[in-house]
Amino acid sequence: MAARPRTDDSGGGTHTLGLLYPPAGRLRDYTTMQLSFVGGVAEAAAQQGYDLLLAPAGTHDDPSFLRMIDDRRVAGVIVMEIRREDDRVERLAEAGFPFVAIGRNHRADVAGWVDLDFAGLAGGCVQHLADLGHRRIAFVNRSEQLFSSGYGFARLGDEGYTEMMKKLLLTPHAYLCGDDLASGEEVVERILSEDPATTSLVTMNEAALEGVYRGLTRHGLSVPRDFSVVGVAASPWAEQVNPPLTAAEIPAKEMSGVAVDLMMRRLRSPDSPPRHVLLKPLITLRGSTGRCRPVPGSEPENELPDFPDLDLDF
Repeated sequence: MAARPRTDDSGGGTHTLGLLYPPAGRLRDYTTMQLSFVGGVAEAAAQQGYDLLLAPAGTHDDPSFLRMIDDRRVAGVIVMEIRREDDRVERLAEAGFPFVAIGRNHRADVAGWVDLDFAGLAGGCVQHLADLGHRRIAFVNRSEQLFSSGYGFARLGDEGYTEMMKKLLLTPHAYLCGDDLASGEEVVERILSEDPATTSLVTMNEAALEGVYRGLTRHGLSVPRDFSVVGVAASPWAEQVNPPLTAAEIPAKEMSGVAVDLMMRRLRSPDSPPRHVLLKPLITLRGSTGRCRPVPGSEPENELPDFPDLDLDF
């Protein structure tokens, strides 16, 4: 999305914000969730009198990133799809270029950021299933590419799931899954092949959600009677499957608005301390979770106790 930056009448600088947002789709396109963030940031920026310049830059040497920063095309930058080690953030911090982030890593702390508590949300989903009696709980994460490249939400979700499973003295089984329907079906095959007694899963992969449901149906499992599913997902994804997904909401519009507010604060008061906003939405109960019904044959048989020989006098 390229446009000539708009400047104010006093010549004080551009009234355009940059959005660094690499596409995460399997075909290097923007997912529905990503487009919700783009729309949210554009709307919030417009309310502040700013235009938006979108760059699909995932690294600091991407030409779109270099043009945006070196040519000073924007007043400030909002960075998304933050990785644990992110050279875009490093470059912006070293250059002293105004930026905030949707997401976080250790380097982003020098600037403002807004993020979801993905670790806490994943752990909360595990706890919800455990409260319903589930003990065999799988975790469906994002793709191997995103996880391996260090995307924060994928790593944090995995850590939160694993930590809560260990806290409950349960065995974690985490799976990476592509962001598409076919991958969702395939991951169910892997889960049930490795542990047929699995009765539930937590997912942070909303793009594969329909495939997960299809995979369960193929195995003759009804949600939630035979198998429970809970996740972290935006309402449109959670409500388009049947039954609707019990999930913690990803509030794209709210997060976008907070990010733009943080950016305005940074531009107007550059010496003020950075503000960090961590959101932990509540889990919305819908229709995809229920009490655990153990898989036949998965529970140990109760053995009758051995009684000592009794010498009875009649």
